[in-house]
Amino acid sequence: MINISLENQTISHEFFLLGFSELLMIRYILFLIFYLIYFMTLTGNLLILVLIHNDSRLHTPMYFFLGNLACLDAGSSSVTVPRMLADLLTEIRTISLTACRTQVFFFIFFAGSELFLLAVMSYDRYVAICHPLHYSHIMSWEVCAQLASVVWAIGFSHSLIQTLCTHRLTFCGPNIIQSFFCELHFLLQLSCTDTFINIVLIFLAVLFIALPALLITFIPYIHIFRTILRIPTKEGKHKAFSTCASHLSVVFIYYGTLFFTYLRPAPSHPGISDSLVSVIYTVITPLLNPLIYSLRNKDLKRALRNTLHKHFHIGTDCRLSL
Repeated sequence: MINISLENQTISHEFFLLGFSELLMIRYILFLIFYLIYFMTLTGNLLILVLIHNDSRLHTPMYFFLGNLACLDAGSSSVTVPRMLADLLTEIRTISLTACRTQVFFFIFFAGSELFLLAVMSYDRYVAICHPLHYSHIMSWEVCAQLASVVWAIGFSHSLIQTLCTHRLTFCGPNIIQSFFCELHFLLQLSCTDTFINIVLIFLAVLFIALPALLITFIPYIHIFRTILRIPTKEGKHKAFSTCASHLSVVFIYYGTLFFTYLRPAPSHPGISDSLVSVIYTVITPLLNPLIYSLRNKDLKRALRNTLHKHFHIGTDCRLSL
């Protein structure tokens, strides 16, 4: 560990990621499990992007935002999992302060962007179901591009502000992080300087970013359900609800894991339990999103069949020509 002695205090420039150190006996099994999950996460999200790009029938606002969600899920998983996999194969699980801040930045960036992207996707479903005749006019490609830009800009700005404010902190006490990756609240816990400004910024972020995103995400569904209930036929109700069922499932999983992680009582003995909870929203959730959309979405299934059929025939034609 790199230390600098300053006025009888030791300034820490490296941290020790505790992670799954209590499960070292099965670390190779954990490595295999998390590697397979990460591989499936990247494959599923990249496959969604390829299908949306290749199939012109998927060039709609709903799938445009789904492509953005796939990018965010692949990115958020890549922030934490590769480092965790490397740490499972070594006993030296130190991370520099710079690398820790970098991880904090990208984690907040992807998480904050996804928060608002889910809100935008709710609005898209609201317009599609409640105002179908005006959908193409309201959700034009220009509007979709602007909404996506705002989503990424909010995530970037929020993350940049929170991360830059960690530069005012000094770390001179215990340097053990009770997880397999760096999070903002871990840095605040380890700081030996006043964190009042950082806590105020987090409170403002919850008040002006997280809360509005939550309201924008769930309020449209009140109108959506009212509209669906007024549809006279059972088939019409099912068709209308199926267009937003996948998104609603992703929303409940995302907010469910978020609330469980940050609103649950603090464990009396932090350690492996914190790491296991972190796995839910950093490793499992990015895998579930593409699975939910691929299993419940007929358009994606059709696009996948067409892509496989097309490439199968291309391969057959090549072999016959040879």
